[in-house]
Amino acid sequence: MTPFLKNMFVVARRDFLAIVATPTFLLFLLAPLFMIGMGLAGGMGASQLADSARGAGRIVVVADATDAEALRDADTRLRAAMPREPATLVVRIATPAADPVAITKEKGSDTYAVMSGPLDAPRIVEREPESASGRYLSLLAGEVIRARAAGDLPAVAPRFESLSRGGNSIALQQSLGFGAVFAIFLLTLLLAGQTVSSLAEEKGNKVIEILAAAVPLESVFLGKLLGFLGVAILFIAFWIVMAFAGGFVAAAQMDPAMLDATGRAGKAAAALSSMPATGWGFFLGIGFVYFILSFLLLGAVFLGVGAQAATVREIQMLSLPITIFQVGMFSLSAAAASAPGSGLATFAQIFPFSSPLAMAARAATDEAKSVHLLALGWQALWVALVIFISVRLFRAGVLSGRSDWRFWRRKKGA
Repeated sequence: MTPFLKNMFVVARRDFLAIVATPTFLLFLLAPLFMIGMGLAGGMGASQLADSARGAGRIVVVADATDAEALRDADTRLRAAMPREPATLVVRIATPAADPVAITKEKGSDTYAVMSGPLDAPRIVEREPESASGRYLSLLAGEVIRARAAGDLPAVAPRFESLSRGGNSIALQQSLGFGAVFAIFLLTLLLAGQTVSSLAEEKGNKVIEILAAAVPLESVFLGKLLGFLGVAILFIAFWIVMAFAGGFVAAAQMDPAMLDATGRAGKAAAALSSMPATGWGFFLGIGFVYFILSFLLLGAVFLGVGAQAATVREIQMLSLPITIFQVGMFSLSAAAASAPGSGLATFAQIFPFSSPLAMAARAATDEAKSVHLLALGWQALWVALVIFISVRLFRAGVLSGRSDWRFWRRKKGA
């Protein structure tokens, strides 16, 4: 092994162990749990708020006592056939003083529509014209009239047939592509940002200057980048193991008979059969490679820019434009994932900083595999170029306190 590679791996092992062999690394590993917990808490709060708002709404029917039971029965039949639950039905017994307009203004509950009068020619007062609540009340009156029709109507005995065709769902493949874009973006943004904070700490306690005096700065830069990549891979491996363990535990707790009875097993099999266009194995493998390339691109930029700052505040100010730029690349790649084959998608796949995300999305919708070899070569070229420029920026930033630093290394005797 050459001295350059040996020094690089020494720095990589040092940075890797400095992060992993600490109690705080466990909190870092469990950070997604806090994110998921906060998301679930916010979702539950929003769901309860929406449920309470739906529960406060009502539709009212002012009818005779002879029609009340028929209206409730018709409401039960209609709700069973509707994909979305209508507002709560309130049936009031008609009185001479019953005023539909006054009922809509009663406090304590939102009244969307009020129906009164004979069922064959009802009067419907709506809060909004042509609302769904008014149409439902009209449908309810018609259901009661049909149920009371003279003569016995023939019983309906429908026969259902499933229409299936070959191939996979385009919408599902595009959803898988967007999921790949989001996962790579989130992991890269979460893990690559750790490089800046570590560099700021070493610049503050002068450790980086000791490393610069002992080994070439190129070895320090590449070693740090490799060490942080190892931390990122360990993070991903930890959560993959946790996901598989959770899946096995959940599968062991389920009753197979219940799964077959409810049809959930069939739905799961159908979801798994709708695989990405390139197949699950290739899709997951190439997605992981694209994550590595995206991480190296962003990590190199963070290290090169972070070396220019002397304080944490300066690092935050310098890293903010990079983060905003990365969010822009995510938006571009997400738009490309929803429009495969378009000019926007082609641009996102060629532009170097969005190419890893956009090509991962393409693997979900396009069966071609050879194009990914070309994309990997293109991205590797840009990774090398970004690392080359970042090393020079890194050298300039680390040695800025000395009088002999140069952006370009000057050969001896020159």
